Amino acid sequence: MKKYVLQRILRSILSILIVTTIAFVLVYTLVPRQDIFVSDPTYTKLKAQPDELLDYENVTYQSNGYLDYYNPSQLCTAATSNDAEYTDCVDGNGKQYIDAWAQANSKWVVSNMPMSGKAYATREIPTLEKVVRFYGSFLQIDHPWRVQDASNPDMSRGLGLSMNENVGLAITCEGCESKNQVYINGSFPFIHQNFIKINLGKAYPTYKGQEVTQVIGGSQGSPVSRQVTFETGKTGSSALDFGTCKYRPSDRLDRLDKENFNDNYADCLSINDAPSMLSMSFITGVMSVILAYAIAVPAGVVMARKKGMFVDRFGVAIITVLISVPSLASVYFFRMIGSSFFGMPENFPTLGPSNPLSYVMPTIILALLSVSGIMMWIRRYMIDQQSADYVKFAKAKGLSDKEISKNHIFKNAIIPITAGIPASVIGAIAGATITEQVFAMPGMGKMLPDAILQHNNAIVIGLVFIFTTMSIISVLLGDILLTKVDPRIKLDTKGGK
Repeated sequence: MKKYVLQRILRSILSILIVTTIAFVLVYTLVPRQDIFVSDPTYTKLKAQPDELLDYENVTYQSNGYLDYYNPSQLCTAATSNDAEYTDCVDGNGKQYIDAWAQANSKWVVSNMPMSGKAYATREIPTLEKVVRFYGSFLQIDHPWRVQDASNPDMSRGLGLSMNENVGLAITCEGCESKNQVYINGSFPFIHQNFIKINLGKAYPTYKGQEVTQVIGGSQGSPVSRQVTFETGKTGSSALDFGTCKYRPSDRLDRLDKENFNDNYADCLSINDAPSMLSMSFITGVMSVILAYAIAVPAGVVMARKKGMFVDRFGVAIITVLISVPSLASVYFFRMIGSSFFGMPENFPTLGPSNPLSYVMPTIILALLSVSGIMMWIRRYMIDQQSADYVKFAKAKGLSDKEISKNHIFKNAIIPITAGIPASVIGAIAGATITEQVFAMPGMGKMLPDAILQHNNAIVIGLVFIFTTMSIISVLLGDILLTKVDPRIKLDTKGGK
C-alpha cells in the first residue's frame, strides 16, 4: 500500500507538471502578447510619450517572461564593460561599442528609441527556455543567507525560537526573507510555514506586482484592526499580520517602521475581513459535494425500492429536467427561487463574506448541478442489483425488501458510490466557474474567466495549477478511501489479481 501511494504521488506530480506546462505553452504561444496591455491604464496614458511607452512595453514583457531587455543605460553598461574609462554611449564612439557588442551577442536585437534615438536591446526568449525559467524558480526555499542588503552589512544570521502574543510559538530567522519560518496560532490551518513557497510569478495587469500565490491564497476585503503591542513596546490599533512579516532594506525603513519594529522585518501583510479565493472555493466546493451525496444517495435508494411507483416516476421526471436544462439556466432559476421564496441574497456582496447566508445559495446550487447524475446512477445500480443471486437468496431467507436494500444491496453499492466522489469533486470545480460568476462570489471559479478576459497570464497559469492539483489529489484520496470502505480492494496488486 505504501509503495502504491508513493508511486501514485510521483505520477500525480508528473501529471500536474504536464498539465501546467501545456497551459503555460498555450498561453505564451497562442495568445498575442500585446493583449496583456488591454486592461492596463498606465499603457494608455503613455501613448503620447513614445520613448516612455516603448520602455514600459519592454519592461512589462521582461517581467512577464516574454523577452530579455536592456534599456539604453543598461545596454551602455554592457557594451562598455571591458573599458572602465568609457561609460557614456551618447557620442559617436558609443555607437562603435554598441555595434561591437551586438556582433558578439547575435541573439540580441539592437534598436533605437523613436524620439531620442538612444539604442536599446531585446532578446526573445524561446518557449523551452521560458518553461525552464518558470520551473527553475518554482520552489523557493528561505534560508539565513537569502537576504543580501548592502545598507545593512552587519546583519546577524541564524535561526531561533520565540513566543509572543502577535505571532504565537515560532521558529524565527535572521537573514531570511520571512522572519517567521514556522509558527503556530489559533488561525486555520493553525500551523503556518514560510520556509518553502511555490512561486507562480507576479500578476499583471490586474493585481499588478502582487505574487500570484498571495492573490489566490491571501485574505480579501477590508483590513481588520485590533489593539496590539508592537515589538518596541508601543501599543496601538493595527491590521498587520505579524506572522507574514518580510525583510525590508534599511534604506527603505520609514519612521513608523522604526517606531514599531526592533529589526528590518517590517514588511507585513494585513488581516482582512474576507477569506481568500482559495478558501471560498474550497468551502463551497466541499460542502456542495457533501450536500449532493446527502440528497442523491437516499433519493436514489428510495427510487430503486419504489421502482415504477409515483415516487420513482416523480424522481425520474426531476432528473430528466435537471439534466435537460442548461446549467446556467438552472443556476438563475434556483437563485430566483431562493431569493423570492426564502429571502436569500441574489449576490454574494449583498451580505458580505462575514454572513453565513451569503454561502447558502451558491453551495446549494452547486450541489444541485450534480445531484441528478448521482441519483440516476445510484437508482440504476440498485435496480440492477435487485436481480442478483445474493438478493434472491436473501428473499428466500425471508428478509424484507427494506432489509435487503439496506444490508445487502447498499453495502455493495457503497463501493462504486465512493469511486464516484473524485468525479463529483472535479464537477464541483467546473461548476464553481458558473455559480461564482453569477453570484459575484470572489473565489477561484470567478477569478479564472476574469483573468482570461483581462489577459492576466500568471493568474491563469496559477489557477490551472491549483485546479489540476485539487483534481488529482481528489482522485488519489478516492482510491485510498476505497480500501477503507472495502478491505478486499488491494491497490498494489498486479496482473488482475
